[in-house]
Amino acid sequence: MSGTPPQEARVNRSHTPARRTAPALLATAATAVLAVTALGLPSAHAAPGPAALSAESAGLLARSLTASLPATDTAGAYYDAGAHTLVVGVLDGTTAAKVRAAGAEARLVRHSTAELAAARNTLKDRAAIPGTAWSVDPRGNKVVVTADSTVRGARLARLEKVVASLGDKAALRRTSGAFRPYLMGGDAIWGSGVRCSLGFNITKGGKPYFLTAGHCGNASTEWSATQGGPVIAVTEQSSFPGHDYALVRYTGSVAHPSAVNLYNGGSQRITRAGEATVGEQVQRSGSTTGLSGGEVTGLDATVNYEEGQVDGLIDTTVCAEPGDSGGALFDGGTALGLTSGGSGDCSSGGETFFQPVPAALRAFGAQLP
Repeated sequence: MSGTPPQEARVNRSHTPARRTAPALLATAATAVLAVTALGLPSAHAAPGPAALSAESAGLLARSLTASLPATDTAGAYYDAGAHTLVVGVLDGTTAAKVRAAGAEARLVRHSTAELAAARNTLKDRAAIPGTAWSVDPRGNKVVVTADSTVRGARLARLEKVVASLGDKAALRRTSGAFRPYLMGGDAIWGSGVRCSLGFNITKGGKPYFLTAGHCGNASTEWSATQGGPVIAVTEQSSFPGHDYALVRYTGSVAHPSAVNLYNGGSQRITRAGEATVGEQVQRSGSTTGLSGGEVTGLDATVNYEEGQVDGLIDTTVCAEPGDSGGALFDGGTALGLTSGGSGDCSSGGETFFQPVPAALRAFGAQLP
């Protein structure tokens, strides 16, 4: 891409204010309360059937249910956007009754959350190979392991052997691209020889900051709004690998609204941070490719970049390219993630991973404006 530094081809950073439709917060809160209350009802009390839920309400209900039910009795949850319902994997009829009483749909599956977690641990211990990634697919009730085009020969044979040892708890697939961090953001921010994207404007101790990707923060200590322009911000804290987030403090007098660039002449105001839900339709804003959309396919994903392993990521079908790193993943007015990396591009499609925003805010003791 014209004007993009050579290093940008390896790391992509993106920063852009995101636009999202404001959720019905009262309805969301009521749904969560009803979910917790319903779990205490005897199984003899028949539930009226799955409730019609927004993606955000489904996410709250999913977290309430998974926190209240044993990991040995459940197997994850996902949002059915077509039916507007939350689907929860269960292993027995008693748990199914509790799930239905809470307003979700219960689906009997073979492997529990605990079993799939054990499979993930096996992969981490025996197959942490650069160019691989994995996350739990609650629809397929298995851990999906992805190997990029760099995994060949003995490394591929090793990976295949480990996946095969897990039986039907895991499945291996290939991607033609290569997993890499993306350096850039929603609105472009320029560092020392690199370009990233700004994720979300935040505050800490009453002072203005912004979030971007940790691999961006590692690459530069100073940031400008234009290539070669005056410094407007400095990297204060950065974590990568392990996590992929950085805290950058504004030093100049520049506007910093809580919004995301939609690259169509408009912007989306950001009012809160939230956790993503499998099945949720989301958007990403980045300085290389602008606005793109897709679906959340997995949570708590592990990616093995050449630079090291990163855990706890959001797995999506959203495309991204170098320079989009650090950029905003959002759903309406809710900040969800920071672009980390992935494979593919926005011409042929791809898979992109995002660092959850709530985890970054907790790590830095910060909040949205």
